[in-house]
Amino acid sequence: MQYTVIIPTLNAGEHIGTLIGALQAQTVKPVEIIVIDSQSEDGTVALAKNFDGVRVLTVMRDAFDHGGTRDEAMRASETPFAVLMTQDALPADDRCMAALLEPFRDELVAAVCARQVAGSDATARESAIRRFRYPDESRKWTCEDMSVLGIRSFLLSDSCAAYRRSAYESVGGFTHPIETNEDMLIAADFLRAGYALVYQAEARVLHAHNYSLLQEYRRNRKIGAFLVRYSERFQGANETREGMKLVRFVTGELAREGRLGEVIPFWANCGARLLGNRMGRRLELRTLKREHG
Repeated sequence: MQYTVIIPTLNAGEHIGTLIGALQAQTVKPVEIIVIDSQSEDGTVALAKNFDGVRVLTVMRDAFDHGGTRDEAMRASETPFAVLMTQDALPADDRCMAALLEPFRDELVAAVCARQVAGSDATARESAIRRFRYPDESRKWTCEDMSVLGIRSFLLSDSCAAYRRSAYESVGGFTHPIETNEDMLIAADFLRAGYALVYQAEARVLHAHNYSLLQEYRRNRKIGAFLVRYSERFQGANETREGMKLVRFVTGELAREGRLGEVIPFWANCGARLLGNRMGRRLELRTLKREHG
């Protein structure tokens, strides 16, 4: 299966060489790697150009858009499949891409999401969050499963996700402009169009964040606003129940591991997420009210 890897970058000098090297060492190698860079100032572009098979595109930093920039790179590539990655994700082994592409043997599958596992530098609570969100069992689902899966129906993360080009083009590509979660939105589009999605646990990437409380607040404010603006496309799926499951799971894992000192920081993290989400929802509802008179 011929595929292109697309990596949006901004000051990715710390990661880009290792990531490209790992991609070119895969058992199923990409035809091309496209780095679409937002005017990095740390030598990212020069580092990327040192590798054969890498093409660099440039987007003005103030014009970067999570949907539009990725769509530009998708349409600049030509292979039947494309893998979207973030600059700080790293294949865990040399079979990651092969495993990620394998589900496309089913022609109904439009996109496949990799499993994210925390690296050794992640906190215990972040590692537990990744285990909750990215379990060790693969699954495939369609729109018929949405009533059971709820918000998990739209689990598709462009930290590492593969797309079938024909399906991508058939739903019009990524919505843009958009500030966040272009991957969740196109997952909804795929399901509505009758395609299947796959979570492939055997395709593992190292990826985790140790966000501060302020970073979590700001991030979830955007997510809350996003979920309000596009609520109809998610058919009323609510993230509250999933959030409560996360709290119970992670708290239980930390207690089981004897890491009780991590519980209070985790709860504080959840509080920042909740406050950000609620504020984002409130502000977006006001914005929509103004837009519609």
